[in-house]
Amino acid sequence: MQVGSQYGNLGGSQAEFLALEPYGSYGSGDPEGQPKNIGFNDGSIRRGFIRKVYLILMAQLVATFGAVSIFIFNDNVKMYALQNRWVFIVALFLMLATLLGLVCSESLRRQTPMNFIFLGGFTVAQSLLLGVSACRFAPTEVLIAVGITAAVCLALTLFAMQTKYDFTMMGGLLITLLVILLIFGLVAVFVGGSMLTLIYASVSAFLFSMYLIYDTQLMMGGGHRYSISPEEYIFAALNLYLDIINIFMDILAHNWKVGQLAEQSSVNCKLFKYAAYFQASL
Repeated sequence: MQVGSQYGNLGGSQAEFLALEPYGSYGSGDPEGQPKNIGFNDGSIRRGFIRKVYLILMAQLVATFGAVSIFIFNDNVKMYALQNRWVFIVALFLMLATLLGLVCSESLRRQTPMNFIFLGGFTVAQSLLLGVSACRFAPTEVLIAVGITAAVCLALTLFAMQTKYDFTMMGGLLITLLVILLIFGLVAVFVGGSMLTLIYASVSAFLFSMYLIYDTQLMMGGGHRYSISPEEYIFAALNLYLDIINIFMDILAHNWKVGQLAEQSSVNCKLFKYAAYFQASL
């Protein structure tokens, strides 16, 4: 069986991209070794899968932006987070550890309740990272970014569900653009400059918008060429969550005042951005 992932092939460690075929059995392949997806031929299975993914995603987003609200509106929490860098560092290592477990172990992603425990740990760590980063902004800037992100993601999701264009065939192009963005980001770290930061955030927001459409169509199945196995609801929710968080961070970057861009592009924010891109590249 050919197994891949959203961001490139990693053998059996990733969610399965299954070519949609009218007949076959789940997990079976054609004579040329290409897998067939019949997990999504059953409408009830597909609807149950989508419902489960969005419920998990909603819980993640509520927890994340709830944590962000505490960081930006509670002055004591904000000052503690800004003065104690260890909170960010511990959260970063917890995020990477739980993420690697989810990405590299297919059995872990499919084993209840361990998959939910790891996803919960990842969400908590990511929420702390985002909360610490959001402390650098005024509450109104964060709220504006949240509103814009919600509107953009809703529009992109509706577009992905309704459009006749199949974005599931763009995996190779998207991973190529992601590598280019990573290289550009490394250059931006050493070169600096407000204009370069704005360009970087704009390109990143566009790329992860495309990833949101791509991941949504992979989850939807239907008439699209590729889809995620219905057993990979944790992985599907994780992909959508990362897309939305990256879009939010890039939109938030555009709310920085031009004169403060270099200063506000702190170690915390940069570590968070590259941690997120590292996740996406796995």
